[in-house]
Amino acid sequence: MPATWTDKEERQYQHIKESELERGRSEEEAEEIAARTVNKQRRQSGKTPNKTTQGTGNPNTSLENRTVDELQNRAAEMNIKGRSKMKKDELIKAIRDQQSK
Repeated sequence: MPATWTDKEERQYQHIKESELERGRSEEEAEEIAARTVNKQRRQSGKTPNKTTQGTGNPNTSLENRTVDELQNRAAEMNIKGRSKMKKDELIKAIRDQQSK
């Protein structure tokens, strides 16, 4: 947990992490989901200067509900060629095609 989080954000992180552990996620997955959730809310509320995400989005969120940046980051992890020129619907199709292999 970053030192810049408020007490409320730290409580939210712990709550989300515990919830994910109860759902059967590993410790590492639960921590990642919780941190991403808190950081995304901080970005959306303007508490952090970086408006774009460095991650791939919440794994529980459908591809259609993720941002183009998140989809491009996911495509990069999957080594999908031509991703920087793809539109959102093309990224979603490419990711799904790659996952089905």
